[in-house]
Amino acid sequence: MNDSQTMLILLCNVNIYAPNPLGIKDVLIAGNKIAAIYDHGQGEITIPKQWPVKVINFDGAILTPGFIDSHAHITGGGGEAGFATQVPPVGLTEFTHAGVTTVVGLLGTDDTTRSTENLLSRVYGLREEGLSAYCWTGGYHFPLTTITGSAKSDIAFLEPVIGIGEFAISDHRSSQPTFEEVIRLASETHVAGLITGKAGVIHFHLGDGERRLELIERAIRETELPARVFNPTHVNRNKPLFEDSCKLLSKGCHIDLTAFPAGTAQPGWEACDAIEMAVERQLPLEQITLSSDGGGCLPCFDPQGELQHMDFGRASTLGETLVATLNKGLSLETVLPMLTSNVANILRFKNKGQIAVGFDADLLVMNEKYEITDVMAQGVWHKQNNQTMIKGTFE
Repeated sequence: MNDSQTMLILLCNVNIYAPNPLGIKDVLIAGNKIAAIYDHGQGEITIPKQWPVKVINFDGAILTPGFIDSHAHITGGGGEAGFATQVPPVGLTEFTHAGVTTVVGLLGTDDTTRSTENLLSRVYGLREEGLSAYCWTGGYHFPLTTITGSAKSDIAFLEPVIGIGEFAISDHRSSQPTFEEVIRLASETHVAGLITGKAGVIHFHLGDGERRLELIERAIRETELPARVFNPTHVNRNKPLFEDSCKLLSKGCHIDLTAFPAGTAQPGWEACDAIEMAVERQLPLEQITLSSDGGGCLPCFDPQGELQHMDFGRASTLGETLVATLNKGLSLETVLPMLTSNVANILRFKNKGQIAVGFDADLLVMNEKYEITDVMAQGVWHKQNNQTMIKGTFE
């Protein structure tokens, strides 16, 4: 059995970004929770002798919350260029090595050969392997692909299901939903969120269509639904869409940037550039999140809808984007919330996204280059000193 399952763990001499900077501290882990945070060097910590404690000195390395990836194709995405282009399910270490300790899975274009039942089973599989995992119900198209017959009952009765997503608008691959269909779905997820205390949002896939955010803007303008219910993603995929999404922030929406692989963001913005612009414009940064689209297909189509080329999303782009923004001169405490506390806020994950007493022990250790050397998920080491401690069942 893993040491972290049988004893307390004391992380000594860590430079905490919680995500706000707390300075050099010691952190006590008990089971899967953060039990205490102490000032480093302020006297001996009193722990009963009969309690086994493993002490690890990190010599001032950075300690952050684990990343929360709200948009990942955990069963694999793709398929836009034939069945052979379906991406396989994403393995555990694809997430943990990238610093992801909580993931939210979804279906995309292919909600025909892939099912919500399969998605939910993969959530349970990742949980068995030690990751915190949840999912959206539905997919690109209306009517939604659900398990119980409606999104509302999926959210109410299936614990891992937190909302609807990724529901496609302004995209030739969407079902071309009407305004009435969009607001009906938004109402379902909102009410289900009120009943359960879950996120209760509809996570919108945004394509390159000229209508961009019109359906969301109209829904906020013409209905009583709270703006937070409408959560658009991929908003940095083209520049006009990014400009419109920035305006949505003033309405109370949270927007989600995609950490596209380097060199694939055209005709949009790299996530690091979009974040830099948001800081320069003094936008409400607490309403901006960053996700990977891990396992998803990143296709490029011509105006006739013909596939020109494709890439695939990877969770590792989250850390790469973080480093890229820091290289632009932004501070860690400015960008880190977009991967941690901001995501936990919109998704209503009450015990995640921060380093605080009583929160889940989902933690990352970074070196001076902001490379992730150690990953702890729910109090268990998945990566230590750049070595894999836990692999997925078929890895």
